[in-house]
Amino acid sequence: MIAGLSKAVTLYLAPLLMLTSLILSLFALLAPTLLLHDQVSLLMVSPSAALTQSGSTKGVDGPSVFIGVLGSCARTNGAASVNCTALSISPQYDLSVLPSSSPNLLLSAPTASAPVFMAISILLSTLFFIMFTLISFRHKMGGKISVMLDKPLLPRASAWIGCFGFLIGLTSFLILRMWFGKAVQDFNASIAAQGQQGPELIASTGNAFTMAWVAYAFFAVPIISSMTKLNITAAKNA
Repeated sequence: MIAGLSKAVTLYLAPLLMLTSLILSLFALLAPTLLLHDQVSLLMVSPSAALTQSGSTKGVDGPSVFIGVLGSCARTNGAASVNCTALSISPQYDLSVLPSSSPNLLLSAPTASAPVFMAISILLSTLFFIMFTLISFRHKMGGKISVMLDKPLLPRASAWIGCFGFLIGLTSFLILRMWFGKAVQDFNASIAAQGQQGPELIASTGNAFTMAWVAYAFFAVPIISSMTKLNITAAKNA
């Protein structure tokens, strides 16, 4: 039973989790500018009286801004359409919908290297997904392809590509979380310092980070599977 479960995880579950991880990573990178404009973002500024009126729970309608690593989207109120900036590795966020009293300068984009490293991670992850899937199903392929996939060099290369993709991507998102987390704290502190005269806005980190953490949790399964295979092979050859 354990052997059958292990085989099912390696052959079917691990590639499926890897594919899901890739999709979630792409959403976290491309949103909100290219897709899911008002649903997924790394940082969100939304209307709220919580900072200007202590303990207030009243509903407020006003401007909203959705910020990602490649650009931003904004709308003037809850019923307005969403307008997005052009996709760029060095984006200029559109904060024109926010009132002049809001601390807009605190909402700056990270360095251009952040999206570049994220793109590299996704590229390596895609290559790992293809190689891992082919190696897992090599027994179903006949002829020269099966022989080539049985060579020990390919699983080793696949595992290292996956590890590099995992580490680069996770590190990039951790740095972005610290960057935008600090922006959220400073933005909210500046509004709270203005008291009741401050704009009715509040900043928060977005659900794109949740997507990223889930993506790399899923990514860990095929990585562990690949490294375990290498360890077993090395032990046999020792």
